[in-house]
Amino acid sequence: MSSNTAISSAQRYQQVLKEIKITKQNSRDSQTTLIAVSKTQSTDAIEELYQLGHRDFGENYAQEMIQKARELIARGCTGIRWHFIGHLQTNKVKLVIPYVSMIHTLNSEKLAKEIAKQWSLANRQDRLPVFIEVNLDHEANKSGIPCTQVTEFTEQIHSIPELDLQGLMCIPLSNEDPRTRFALLRELEWKARPISKGKLSMGMSKDFKIALQEGATHIRIGTALFGSRQQFPIQ
Repeated sequence: MSSNTAISSAQRYQQVLKEIKITKQNSRDSQTTLIAVSKTQSTDAIEELYQLGHRDFGENYAQEMIQKARELIARGCTGIRWHFIGHLQTNKVKLVIPYVSMIHTLNSEKLAKEIAKQWSLANRQDRLPVFIEVNLDHEANKSGIPCTQVTEFTEQIHSIPELDLQGLMCIPLSNEDPRTRFALLRELEWKARPISKGKLSMGMSKDFKIALQEGATHIRIGTALFGSRQQFPIQ
């Protein structure tokens, strides 16, 4: 790893932390989990952030997450908390369970039951924290449940003892003002209480400050931390 890359990583990381701190001074919630979205990034890039003290990383693809997790464990990076933030197919659940710390994209009862099944078979004594993914604008190319089904779906998840529902997650329309969509997700989460625990997974590099102002507790930052996307070789 070059010293220039290491310095650049440190500068980007400190800048994001600074912006979070400034934004949170007048935000709705005092707690923030910064998830470094490391999809397509190299294990070297992840390790650089790890050495700076960061522990929460987000991946979109099962095989990529598993490969990175194994490589980083071999390097001694054993404290990483992996957040799965992409579409999770039921046939991939068994593969990610040994590594994942939180799933942000729960979008069907079938997926929820498979996650619970594999979590139980892995003899995990704790409950797996999950978010329900909400498709706020009924976009055909996005997964997630409709707004109208949030209350019913939270009740279904509540009946599954292996899962610990944290809150709701969304990815708003890219060409719309995200504030109104973040506000809507917050209102939906309020209606889901007390089953939901008040968490909101929303906000990315271009809009995380708005998300924080609207109550985000988990923000998913990629470009602002890592720079442009790379091509990660899946083996």
